[in-house]
This record gives sequence, structure tokens and C-alpha cells, in this order.
Amino acid sequence: MYHLIVFLPLLGAALAGLMGTRLGKQFLPEKPSMIITTGLLFVAAILSWVSLVQVGLGHKELEVTVLRWMDVGGLQANWAFKIDTLTAVMLVVVNSVSSLVHLYSWGYMEDDQYKPRFFAYLSLFTFAMLMLVTSDNFIQLFFGWEGVGLASYLLIGYYYKKPSANAAAIKAFVTNRVGDVGLALGVMTIFLVFGSVEFDTVFAAIGDNSARILPFLGMEINAMELIAMLLFIGAMGKSAQFILHVWLPDAMEGPTPVSALIHAATMVTAGVFLVCRAHSIYEAAPITAGFITAIGAFTAFFAATVALVQNDIKRVIAYSTCSQLGYMFFAAGVGAYNAAMFHLFTHAFFKALLFLCAGSVIHALHHEQDMRRMGGIRKKVPWTYIAMIIGTLAITGIGIPGTSIGFAGFFSKDAIIEAAYTGSGESNAAAFAFWIGLIAALMTSFYSWRLIFMTFHGKFRGDHHTLDHAHESPWVMRLPLVLLSIGAVFAGAVFYSRFMGNAGDFWHGALPVSAGEHHAAIAPETLHAMAPQTSDAHHNEPTPGGLFGWLYANVHGYPFWVLLLPLVMSVTGFVIAWFMYMRGSVEEKINHVQETGGGVLYNFLLNKWYIDELYDVTVVKLTKFLGDKFWKVGDEKIIDGYGPNGIAKFASNTSKRLSKIQTGYLYHYAFIMLLGVAVLIVVAFRGVGG
Repeated sequence: MYHLIVFLPLLGAALAGLMGTRLGKQFLPEKPSMIITTGLLFVAAILSWVSLVQVGLGHKELEVTVLRWMDVGGLQANWAFKIDTLTAVMLVVVNSVSSLVHLYSWGYMEDDQYKPRFFAYLSLFTFAMLMLVTSDNFIQLFFGWEGVGLASYLLIGYYYKKPSANAAAIKAFVTNRVGDVGLALGVMTIFLVFGSVEFDTVFAAIGDNSARILPFLGMEINAMELIAMLLFIGAMGKSAQFILHVWLPDAMEGPTPVSALIHAATMVTAGVFLVCRAHSIYEAAPITAGFITAIGAFTAFFAATVALVQNDIKRVIAYSTCSQLGYMFFAAGVGAYNAAMFHLFTHAFFKALLFLCAGSVIHALHHEQDMRRMGGIRKKVPWTYIAMIIGTLAITGIGIPGTSIGFAGFFSKDAIIEAAYTGSGESNAAAFAFWIGLIAALMTSFYSWRLIFMTFHGKFRGDHHTLDHAHESPWVMRLPLVLLSIGAVFAGAVFYSRFMGNAGDFWHGALPVSAGEHHAAIAPETLHAMAPQTSDAHHNEPTPGGLFGWLYANVHGYPFWVLLLPLVMSVTGFVIAWFMYMRGSVEEKINHVQETGGGVLYNFLLNKWYIDELYDVTVVKLTKFLGDKFWKVGDEKIIDGYGPNGIAKFASNTSKRLSKIQTGYLYHYAFIMLLGVAVLIVVAFRGVGG
């Protein structure tokens, strides 16, 4: 079964990529490629759900060896599948979203003339991610990691005739290479310390090496801290954490289905998966864990601030992805790996839903992406509107605290915030993450509802000819929206008890369980405890009363305000967005920004904190300057000038001078002959005299 799950996407990619239009008849050349790749992905997705049931509920973990791969000296690494609950969850996420993206692309890419190439890239991307998440050693993980990077380059730059798409693809590729250097060094250090790259061998030997010290850049560093930091640098690049995040928004240059696949289920989740898979290492590296917590929290805040003012519908959702990944990382940083994976799981459904809804809007408005030229289209695209509302309710975490009622993000994101609160007593980084997580939740709600109001409500602000021809997407695009909507509504409630360890040993050792049943229904005695109380005449000590006592009543080990505050933030964000974009005139706000320039803060956020400009001034220009010097001076003048080109030039000049001797006159040749005879006689007489 697992061979089919992993290799069916590769088979589809090979058939579509190598055979292409030759698979079909002359009048339908692209259909066979679409049918084959999509059909194989759906088979893989169904088998992935079967795997989740068998492994997560039946605890049928196993190792599946594909072939003997590397055996060089002490380095041994087979191509093998490590099948445990963590792998099974990732198989479901990757194949489910990818199969729906394949189906959705039938409608979205209808007018594209290179469908076989597109579907081949999608399937190749999926295979690379499957190779990554099924790896049982760091070498295989690295190859899958690099395969995802290559496939993302192909997909982001799919419109290769478009300069901005080419630039975005190169930017993604180069930025990820920076992180990948860290990952490669981390894998090398693992082999240096443990003498193996196998997960089980390495994780079992951590205790014996936890105090080991390694020299690094002139410093003495704990081996576990060094390995953990190097691996996380790789995760920062792939999962777009702050300072290595710059490629992610530009990845929107690819077709919208690509955005959904990259941002929801595959590439950006690879870093979170890596940290969770290597949780044993991070548990032995508390300094790096604190760093991950701080970086994740700051990324959640930074990306949310930028999303507040973006006008491109896809870029708003892209920065939202960056922010949600920050939540996952600071959950892992505080040790709540199961909460991080739970949010990764629910996020795949509602983020893929939001991206595909955005694609449906773009499809309806003839590829218009600027929300300033949208508005009032909800009656034109009712299915898309309802699905977008569901995705927004999921990402903003709407639910009833202390109960099992809520959308997917309510359960997973609140579990992360609660985990940060739990760790805040012992770690300043966790306390920082807790409060930043709440602030980011408010901003998430604001920019999500801002997108809804600017896109679907008010008056249409674009070309009315476009509005007249706007239409709902075909069923081949609507069906994925319906299925993802179901996940966005029910994934949190259905899987919460499993992921958070309240309904049996779901993880079975694949991840530590760190949180309790926070969202279970409130028992009557708990409700009574939460009720306002007054002083008791029979006791000297008064009991808490009024609002203060209600807020501080414990619900499953937490003050009730900890459970309530995320919802308060979400509702506050909605109210602010409502008053700004529904009670007032969007046209007036847009005109005001254009007339006044928006102000310092607005432009600071609109220009993404000027991080790209800072990169350009420092890294990009410095790199180009050094490159020019090494090329023009080092390579052309020194190496080539004194090396092959210099030797060739000397030989050419010498031959030209010698060629002048060949004049064609007999007396010239006779003179040279006599001169040669004279030289020989002189040499001979000198020899005799000696």
C-alpha cells in the first residue's frame, strides 16, 4: 500500500511529463494527462486515509524498505519508509490537498495550452513531499527536501515568459538554498556525533551525547544545541520564518492552484514536520527551543501586520500563511509538538480552501487580483462566498470556549495559545509567544474580514464589463471547495481528542503529548464553579465574586480568561473591520490613501517593513558587486588572463612573429641556412677547444 501512496504521483508525473499530448487523441491531447495524474492522486489520498486509521488507531507502525541506497564507509542509508502516526498525518494532508488541487486545476487551467506540463509538475511536487515525510533517515529527508525546492521553482516560474514569474522562482530557489546549507551542515554534524543518519539510531543515542561539546567557528558549543540550530535554519527557509520569509509572497506569481499546494499542504509545512520529527533533539536543546519560540511568535506578528494593508487578494492569504506557520513553530518551541501538528492539519484544510476561493474569484473576474477593483460580487459567486466565509471563520478561530463547538482553527490555534500560557511561567519566550499570539489573532481576524468585505460586499469598483461577465466557477472547481469546507468545519472537533491525547494513544510515541482536554464540554459542577460568588458567612476567607471570580475560575486547569481571550480578539478584529469597511465607504478610504500617500505606518506595512529593500541594499547589491569583481578581475583578468587565455595569446603572438620569417624569397632561406651553419661551426669549435 505504501509503495502505491508514494509512487503513484511519481508515475503520474512521468507519464504526463514524458508522454504529454501523445497520450491522447488529436482533438483532446491534454485530457489523458489530467485524468491520469488526478486519478492516481485520488487513489493515493484514499489509501492515505486508510493508513491514518490503521496507524493512528490500530498502531500498526512499520518500516518499509524500498532499496539499498547508500553504503559508503560508515554512512549507511536505505531508501525506506518510516510509517508512524506522524507520517500518516502528513500523508493525509499532502495527498488530500494535492488531489483536490489537481481536480480544481481542471477548471482553473482550462485555457492553458500546456496542461500536461502543469499536471506533471504538480504530481512531481507531491512525490517529492511524500519522499520527505516518509523518510526514515536524514539523507532521504534531505533529498526530498531538495526535490520540493526544485519542483517549487518549476511551479512558481510556470509562466516562464513572464519576467516577474522568473524572478520569483529564482528568489524562492536562492532563498531556500540559504536555509538548505544549514540543513546540510546539520545532517553532517549528526553523522559526526552519532555515526549514523537513521532516525531511530540517532534519537536513541541523544541521552549519551547530550553533554558533548563541539568546536564551531572558534567556539565550544553543545552538540545538541548546534544540531538543533542548524536543522532549524533549514526549517526557517522552507517554512518562511522571519528573515528567510521573503520568497513566500512572491511565490504568488505561480498559478493559484500552485499557491494552494505550496502554502497549505506541502513545501511550507516541511519545516514544521522536521522540527516535530526531531523533537527528541529539541527537547535536549532548550536554548534553541526558546529561539524557535521567539522566532515563531515574531513571525506570526510580523506577517499579520503586513497582511493588514495588502491589496492583492492572494498576497493577503500568503502573509496569513506565514503568520500561521509562526504559530506552529512557537507551539513546537514550547514543547507542544502535538498542538503544532494539529494546527498544521487543520490549517491545510482552511488555507487550501481560502486560496482556492481566491482563485475562484480571480477566475470569475477574468484574472483580476486587486481587491480595490472588486466589491459586491457575492451574488455572482454565491458558492465561493459561502466557502470563503467558512474558511474565514476557521482561520479566525470562532467557537465557544470550554466546549466542543467551533470551527477547525478554534481548536488548534487555541490549543497553541494555551500551551504558550502553560509555558509562560517558566520561559520568557513562551510568555512573549502567548501575548503575541493573542495580538496576531486580532490582526488575523481583521485582515481576513477585510478581505471578505472588500471582495464580496459594497459596490463593485472595477470595470463593469468584467462584472457583467462574472460568473460562478464550474463544478469541477466548486467540488474541492465543498470538500475543503467540510474539513474546515469539522476537522478540529473530530480530531481534537486524538491529536491532543484525550482519546487513546494516537501518537503512540511518535510525538510527546503535552496538553489536556481544554475544549471538552463544561461539566455542570464546573459551570457552578464559574458562577459569580460572594463571601461565605460561615468562613473567614471570602470566595471570589463577580466578573473577577468568573474570569479566574479554572476550566480544565486554565483560568477562563485564557480560553476566552482568543475569541474576544477574533470578535474585536471583526468589529473593527466591519466599522472600517462596511459602515464607511471603501471608495473614500481608497481615494484618501491615494491622495495622502497613506502615512508613514501604512507605507511601512505596505512595503513589508522594507525587508526586501534591506536585502537589496545589503545582500543583493553586495553579492552582485563581489560577483562582478570575481568575474571581471579574478576570473577574466587573473585566471583567464594568465592561464589558458594568456598562454593561448602568447602562442598566437609567437606564431605570428615566426610566420613573418616565411617570406617566399630564396636568398632569405639561403641566408638563414648559412647563419645556421655558422652557429653549428661555432658550437663545434667551442666543443673542440673545451
